[in-house]
Amino acid sequence: MEDLKERLLAPGSLSNLRDGSFRPSASGRQAFQGVDVLGLMKRGQGVRSWIRVDTSGDSQVIEVDKFTMMRRCDLPARDLRLLDPLFVYPSTILGREKAIVVNLEQIRCIITADEVLLLNSLDSYVLQYVVELQRKLTTSGVGEVWQLEGNEFNGRRGNRSFNNIYENTSPDYLPFEFRALEVALEAACTFLDTQAGELEIEAYPLLDELISKISTLTLEKARRLKSRLLALTRRVQKVRDEIEQLMDDDGDMAEMYLTDKKRRMESSPFYGDQSLAGFGCNDTALSVSAPITPVSSPPDSRRLEKTLSTGRSRHGSMRSTESTTDRIEELEMLLEAYFVVIDSTLNKLTSLKEYIDDTEDFINIQLDNVRNQLIQFELLLTTATFVVAIFGVVAGIFGMNFPIAFFDVPGAFKWVLIITGITGAVIFSTFLWYFRYRRLMPL
Repeated sequence: MEDLKERLLAPGSLSNLRDGSFRPSASGRQAFQGVDVLGLMKRGQGVRSWIRVDTSGDSQVIEVDKFTMMRRCDLPARDLRLLDPLFVYPSTILGREKAIVVNLEQIRCIITADEVLLLNSLDSYVLQYVVELQRKLTTSGVGEVWQLEGNEFNGRRGNRSFNNIYENTSPDYLPFEFRALEVALEAACTFLDTQAGELEIEAYPLLDELISKISTLTLEKARRLKSRLLALTRRVQKVRDEIEQLMDDDGDMAEMYLTDKKRRMESSPFYGDQSLAGFGCNDTALSVSAPITPVSSPPDSRRLEKTLSTGRSRHGSMRSTESTTDRIEELEMLLEAYFVVIDSTLNKLTSLKEYIDDTEDFINIQLDNVRNQLIQFELLLTTATFVVAIFGVVAGIFGMNFPIAFFDVPGAFKWVLIITGITGAVIFSTFLWYFRYRRLMPL
């Protein structure tokens, strides 16, 4: 741990170099003092600023390039891409040989048995995660408790009872990596639950207003609200599925016991050879001025490292099987607790979506009712137009210019109007009776 706590880059070295390189001369011109070599190296090697929190809760800002971080945590490049804030990846929790890669909403970090590494960010949720992790580590002293419990574990592994398993699942007895994972899960679940609560506060009054008064503006707000709800539901569903997938796979949960694996590795006969092969966290591996790249070590040493890693995994697999199966309940209970929390958030979002669907159904029913009323009115209007057209036919007949004896009878026009009106009324009443008989309109 002493070599890991060494600062990789002096905090003021870069600023001093830049200040001194661009100081104006006495003649008023800007004198060329040299090239910012360190800045060029940082840009060329992808040096990023990381926040490091150790087991005692102490934090510091370090600057490490990509390949050094890959060697330091034994991670492939694709896992580091999950932590890049420029890319959007779904929530993921990956258990690796020496680290746990966590990508939960804004919390993107690497958890090892000795430290937590986060990309330096000004995001308030990231800073809150660091503060909360420091608070829990400093108040509980998790490193000392777990180390003591780990030393006693090998002696009483064979006669450990079922009750002892659940007695030691207290948060004070969780290893460092699970405490860090717990804080990350808590931060992610709290963030999603807060967003779900804000969405509920905004949604229910809007939907109640939409039921009472339908307008274009209210419908547009409801459409945007539903889009936000669907996006948030997908994020919550992904976190829930990720936790459920971990709970269903005992192998993945056993892979996350980094403290156990580190203790077994240190007690194995291969640990001495590992330091000779360069697996230890030495100054060269953590130096920014001489970063480790894929071509920096000879092929023979890389082949030796791979052989030793395979030997260690085979040697520790048989010993780790029975120990991890006994202790896997701790991580399972931890994941189950936050699975209940995230499932409750998902249920709230599901209830809100069902309420939105019910509101949409109610609005569609109202629109169908209005449409039916318009159709009924159009049907009545068409029938009345047909009756009026009968008068037009009669007027057209009597308006023709040919002699009819009926025109010479006094009062004949009056009887024409009466007979035509009665005929039109009978036809209109017949249509109304037919509409009522076929239940086309409530009359």
